[in-house]
Amino acid sequence: MLGAIAAFLAVSVAVAGRSPRASADERVPTDGAEVLERVPPKGADEGRAARSALSRDPRDVRAAVALAKTYVRRARATGDPRYLGRAQAALTPWWDDDPPPLDVLVLRATIRQSLHDFEPALRDLDRAAKLSPGNPQVWLTRATVLTVRARYPEARESCMSLAGLVDRIVVVTCLASIDGLTGRAKDARDGLRAVLGHGASRDMEAWAEGVIAELSERLGDTEAAERAFARTLELDPEDAYTRGAFADMRIDQGRWADAIALVRGQEANDGLLLRLAIAERGAGDPQADAHVAVLADRFAKSRLRGDSVHRREEARFELLRGDGARALELAQANFEVQREPWDVRVLLAAAVAARDAQGARAAREHVALHKLEHPEITKLIKMLDGL
Repeated sequence: MLGAIAAFLAVSVAVAGRSPRASADERVPTDGAEVLERVPPKGADEGRAARSALSRDPRDVRAAVALAKTYVRRARATGDPRYLGRAQAALTPWWDDDPPPLDVLVLRATIRQSLHDFEPALRDLDRAAKLSPGNPQVWLTRATVLTVRARYPEARESCMSLAGLVDRIVVVTCLASIDGLTGRAKDARDGLRAVLGHGASRDMEAWAEGVIAELSERLGDTEAAERAFARTLELDPEDAYTRGAFADMRIDQGRWADAIALVRGQEANDGLLLRLAIAERGAGDPQADAHVAVLADRFAKSRLRGDSVHRREEARFELLRGDGARALELAQANFEVQREPWDVRVLLAAAVAARDAQGARAAREHVALHKLEHPEITKLIKMLDGL
């Protein structure tokens, strides 16, 4: 979906002078952790070339943006927010400009969003929309931030602003992502399926299938969700967000071995390592304890750095360790900042574990107000009712 489980947004920012119509080959995001435009990864060479250019001219904006993008992609791949600090450092000559160059402005918004600094990110995006109203990336990123903040009417307006700038399927998928959070999951899925087969690019199909997978899961149609998740990963094996979401569904089903198979080998990513530890614990795998220890160390170091972007994941981790009170504290703090379905789930689950029905009142109000659908959320609310 537009909002992120992994919590980080890797983006390639459109530069000034770009055609306002998005190419059919461009990547459209499934959520806050997705790239907004496909840029072929070049590994270490990409960063080396940008650093070399900056050593010759520290105000080479193109080189600075290229280097910052490299770091943002690494943050997305590893779940390590320190790369976001490096991305910001690369943009230092323009970071405090009002406004900076357009590509820096949108990338600054992306970095701020990735650090959960949502209101400054929105201010940047509002400025970018005025400067370049024909830039689809601005509207997509704005829709992402507004969705994470549960400001759904405004997010829909951003999606509608894409009309005439991108192919129709992009607009439909953007809207379906929001409709799926506001009680219209079935209609959203039906509408998306209706347009999916009409010449969508591989990347566009991957995004749409990922949205269909999550809509299907929320509707309790796990067979359709599994097919769509599998198809998404077939189209884009590097999609860490979908890999994590698929693993979550298998964990919900108690399919521990299948969940482990999805995320084993991805331990560099904190979110995927967390899912691995949860699945291993469920399966009685002795490796779970070692992975729990690694996660404990990573979260401790993150706290020492003052990072707060992993509160949702840390709350899930405390649930894994059996500390319901600490999980509830983290989940409540997280819910003040972002309100995606997993933020709701974690807060409800933490309240159940802490036996504190009132502790999840904000999540329950959110579900009732927006008619959020999900079988696991329904189960958790029933459990709270029984406390």
